[in-house]
Amino acid sequence: MAIKHKGEVAVVLECHHRTPPKTRAFVQATLRSIRTGKSLDTRFSSTEKVDVIPLDHRKMEYSYRDGDDFVFTDPETYEPVTITPDLVGDAVEYMVENCPVGITFIEGNPAVMELPASVVLTVTDAPDGVKGDSTTNVMKTVTLETGKTIQAPLFIKTGERLKIDTREGKYMERVNK
Repeated sequence: MAIKHKGEVAVVLECHHRTPPKTRAFVQATLRSIRTGKSLDTRFSSTEKVDVIPLDHRKMEYSYRDGDDFVFTDPETYEPVTITPDLVGDAVEYMVENCPVGITFIEGNPAVMELPASVVLTVTDAPDGVKGDSTTNVMKTVTLETGKTIQAPLFIKTGERLKIDTREGKYMERVNK
């Protein structure tokens, strides 16, 4: 949910209704400002009015880069949406062409971008493992097609496709072509 708080649009991260003894009930909420990205804890009295702002969640696909900005396309309407690098953040390390993402719009403007839990990326550089190191769970550093480096098992070779956890940035499994 998004609300207008002190003239700014904020996303509600957490919300708890409290009724302490001998005082009036209130709502304790954690809000994140869309403009600044900062979080704050605030209290609303039970009689206070709050302006709720509608959210629009859409599934989009990453299309291409336009200078510093990123262009995403709605797979149903083919409508392009341009998003700034600060909204994309570290997600750029997991995005390849046609990568599905979820984008939340507030008042028609993109506000939050979410990656899927895992993505499949191709290994562009994987040094050979040292013979004899395979007796334990030894890992090596490999480079993915987006330029991100991760730790992967010794048997991974250049050109293989790997499933990567986008929340932790870790190797999950090898994917058949």
